[in-house]
Amino acid sequence: MSTLLITGANRGIGLALARLHAARGDTVIGACRASSEALEATGARVETGVDVADGASLEALSRRLGDIRIDTLVCNAGVLEREVFGEIDAAAIEGMRRQFDVNALGPLRTVQALSGHLGKGGKVGIITSRMGSMADNGSGGYYGYRASKAAVNAIGRSLARDLQPRGISVFLLHPGFVSTDMVNNAGEISADASAAQLAERLDTLGEAESGSFWHANGTPLPW
Repeated sequence: MSTLLITGANRGIGLALARLHAARGDTVIGACRASSEALEATGARVETGVDVADGASLEALSRRLGDIRIDTLVCNAGVLEREVFGEIDAAAIEGMRRQFDVNALGPLRTVQALSGHLGKGGKVGIITSRMGSMADNGSGGYYGYRASKAAVNAIGRSLARDLQPRGISVFLLHPGFVSTDMVNNAGEISADASAAQLAERLDTLGEAESGSFWHANGTPLPW
């Protein structure tokens, strides 16, 4: 049995991961800005008021956790907006900043604030997207989301190097095109199915793969 902390655990992929791991008998800490009935029903320890764009809220979370050791930290919280070239105005630029703040800097803030709870053998799973892949971009658009996910991929690689001396591994994980509120439920795979694949990746990947970029189905992805 292990202890996991999952950000953005009140819905979507984060909720599915919380549900899966609670059913496995793991200790689950679900961190989110506001809870949900579905998250409460998992039996997870729910930590509300946690905003990955607010470093103070993450430091407060660390204090509340006391001496709890986290075996796996899943940085799942994220936002998506849709920019179209030729229509990028001041509001769109502000939305791009928001995506960068949450999707790229959010995991960095989270890992830094909670790193004291991670020990040798600990794992960090950053839920990124293949839309952050330079080589895989065949359709354009989504400027803020693509850029923020490319940035978090770079951040994850650096975290892998910086945490390596402590025996902590970091993985960049694409969950698939998942049917969640973020994409108006237009995905190709359910949140539960994605969570099962993500859990398998986090179970099987080790120090030798730290800093690598994976599809949840087990396929390595290009940068």
